[in-house]
Amino acid sequence: MNLKEITAQIGKIAKEAGAFIKEQQFKITPSDVKIKEKASLVTYVDKESESMIVDEVKKLLPNAGFITEEGTATQQHGETYQWVIDPLDGTTNFIHDVCPHSVSIALTKNNIPQAGVVYEIGQNELFSAWKGGGAWMNGKQIHVSKASEHVDALIATGFPYYNFDVIDNYIKALNFFMVKTQGVRRMGSAAVDLSYVACGRFDGFFEYALHSWDIAAGIILVQEAGGKICDFKGQGNYLFGGQIIAANPAYFPSFSKKIQEFLG
Repeated sequence: MNLKEITAQIGKIAKEAGAFIKEQQFKITPSDVKIKEKASLVTYVDKESESMIVDEVKKLLPNAGFITEEGTATQQHGETYQWVIDPLDGTTNFIHDVCPHSVSIALTKNNIPQAGVVYEIGQNELFSAWKGGGAWMNGKQIHVSKASEHVDALIATGFPYYNFDVIDNYIKALNFFMVKTQGVRRMGSAAVDLSYVACGRFDGFFEYALHSWDIAAGIILVQEAGGKICDFKGQGNYLFGGQIIAANPAYFPSFSKKIQEFLG
C-alpha cells in the first residue's frame, strides 16, 4: 500500500469537500440547523459533505470499513482498514461564520492511524501525514515546537458540551494552565487543535468527551511531526477513549503529568 499516494488523494478529497462547505456557508438558514444532542448541531452540509467523502474514498480502498460522524456509511467495526471521517469538525463555528472549521479524514489499520489529513477551510491550510512520511502543511514539512516549560507554553483545549462528570477537576486544570502558561486557547475544532500542535503553533493540547472522528487524523499528524500523545492516565487509550493529551516531546512529561494529577 502506497500511503504517500493515498494521503495525496484524500487531501484532494478533503479540499473538494471544503470547497463545497465554503460555498454553502451563507446559504444556511435557521431551519437547516438541527440539534443532535445538547449543544451538538448538524446541518445538511455536514451530511452531504460526508457523503461526498465516503463515495470518493470507497474508490481508493473498496474493502475498508467506515467510522463516520453522521453515519452516512455503514459502520463496519473490526475491519483491518477503516476510514475515520469528520466531514465538518467545528459545525457550531461554521454556522456562526467563525474559524476554524475543518474536514478530517484518516485511514486506520487495526485501529492505528496510518494516514490522515485535516483541511482548515478558512485559511486554506491542508495538513497531511502518513506513517513514516512526516507531517506536512500545504506541501511544507512541519514539526512540533520546542518549548519545555509551562511559562513558555501556549495551550489549547476544548470545553465539554455534554459530559460534565469531571467538570470541577477540568476547571482546576484550566485554572492551573491559565496562571502558569502563556495562555489557553479554545478553537472549537479538535482536529485543528492537533494540527496546530503538529506545526508548533500550540505546545500542548488536552480535551475529553471526544470521538474518534475528531482526532484520528490529528493523531498521526502530531506523531509524524515529532509529538507525543496519551490519554489522561498516561496510557494509549486515546483514539476511542474519549480523552487525549498531545504535546511536543520536551513539554510532554510535565504537561501530561499535570493533567493526570487533575483528571487521570
